[in-house]
Order: sequence, then structure tokens, then C-alpha cells
Amino acid sequence: MRAELLDILRCPATGQALHENAGQLVSADGSRRYRLSPSGVPLFGEDWLSPEGVVQRAHYDRIAGVYLTNLTQAHTREYMAYMDRAVLALMEDQQMGRVAEICCGAGEAFHLLNASARLGVGVDVSPAMLEAARKSIPDDTRLFVNGDATKLPLKDAQFDMVVMLGGIHHVNDRHRLFSEIRRILKPGGAFIFREPLDDFFLWRALRAAVYNTSSTLEADTEHPLRHRDTREQLEGAGLALEIWRTLGFFGYCFLMNSDVLAINRVWQYVPGAVVLTRFATKVDEWMLRFPGLSGAGLAVVGRARRV
Repeated sequence: MRAELLDILRCPATGQALHENAGQLVSADGSRRYRLSPSGVPLFGEDWLSPEGVVQRAHYDRIAGVYLTNLTQAHTREYMAYMDRAVLALMEDQQMGRVAEICCGAGEAFHLLNASARLGVGVDVSPAMLEAARKSIPDDTRLFVNGDATKLPLKDAQFDMVVMLGGIHHVNDRHRLFSEIRRILKPGGAFIFREPLDDFFLWRALRAAVYNTSSTLEADTEHPLRHRDTREQLEGAGLALEIWRTLGFFGYCFLMNSDVLAINRVWQYVPGAVVLTRFATKVDEWMLRFPGLSGAGLAVVGRARRV
């Protein structure tokens, strides 16, 4: 493991520094030992995960293959490109020497950033998703780590930026999550996120139905964001919300959710689906300009900062 990346890590149980010994990471006092997977992923999650982390680990280890395959469909990639542009706009002119991606899955933020970040650490509860990340991003300036978002195995004030793309809604204890994000950010560091949003009554009703029928969702441990609650939770943890922009409307419903709704996978067989998706993103943007609908998107991109 690259020494500079090892130096970013800490024992999540004791807060101590770690050193590598015989294929394990060992705490400074020797009381904790953590295995490395054959690909070099530190397995902190074998020692401790929160209750919802245990549920999410089992869930994503089970569905990882199907989940990642569904995200490769051309119409899904086209809609994701629209959302990615909104995320990248929030990253412009931000420091990116060291970036952490929390609930990283297969490393979506690092694919998006490419070489922009000098060093990157991704944390996720699912070893299966982390192995997919390690396989697709073999760069030795990127380290993927198995652990819990509410007890990160990362030292204080190490990162210029923390990114979560679809991870906040998997964590019930938002206060602990946001407090951990603040802890690992450098003073003035940025927290960038993209998440499903639940402010609009229509989407709350639809999601209630979808969560009861889709095998790729965990109703008990997944809760989309709401603006007022999220702002209060961020501020309570010492993070100031700077930008909150909603995205997605009917196009998001019918074209973006191939990983959730089997019916949306039909679009991969429809000629011209990519062109249709591109048009749908423009319609969604237009819909959200209507008076009273500016906050009614199905998703949000946002930026907060450590104060």
C-alpha cells in the first residue's frame, strides 16, 4: 500500500495510526488487526458495522452484479451524464488534492474526477462493490476501504473534498455521518453530494410504492433527503450548506431507474432511447423552472463546507 495513503488511515476502534504487517493493518498498540483482501482492500467492516451497515452490506453484496450491469445501459448512462455535469459544476475551482468518496460503491466519483484528485480514498460497507471499484480503478493513488460511514477509518482533517453520490440516503444516523465528514475535512473543505430527494408529495407516494416492490431497495435503511431536515443536520454537524439544486422530473422516473424498476430496462431495446433521454433531461429542466416546482425534483445536488 502506498505510504501516503496508509498515513491517511486510522483504526476506527481506537483512533490510532496503523502500520502494515504480514498482509494486515495493525493499530499502533497492536490491539486491533484488520485483514487485507487479495486485491488490497482493508476490511475494517469485519470488526464493526452499524446495524443498517450490516443490512446494506448483505444487500449490495447480493445485488452488486445486477446493479452494476443495469447502470451500464445506454439510456441510463445518458441521464447520468446530465446529473454528472451538475455535480462537476459544484466541483469547479475547489481544492482536490485529497478526495474521499463515502459510500463509494464502484468508485463513481473517482471515475468522474479522473486525474483531478491527486489522492483518493473510497469507503463502502460492501466488499463486493469495493472489489468492482478496485478492478475498474487499479491506480495506486486510489485506495478502497471496507468500513462504516458513521465510524470512518480516516484521520482528522485530511481531505480537501468529500463526495457522496447516492450514499447519504443509505445512512439513518445523519448526525454521525455529517459529523464524521466534517471531522475528516480540512478547514474550509467542501462536501459535494447527489442524492434522491423526497420533498415533493407526488414522489413520496411513488417511492412508497416502489420501495415495497423493488428487490434492489432496502426500505428500512434507505431514506431520501428533505431540504429542511438536511440543512439542519448539516448545520448541526458544523457544515454550512452553500448550494442546493434539484434535478429530475418525469424523465428521471421513466428513464433513470433501470437499477430499481425492471420496466425501465425495456428502454435498452427501444431504438432512439438515448436521443429520447437527452430530450427528457431538457424537459425535466424546463419543468423545474415552473413557479412552485423549483424544489420538486427527484434528486438534489448540493455543496456544503466545513466551517
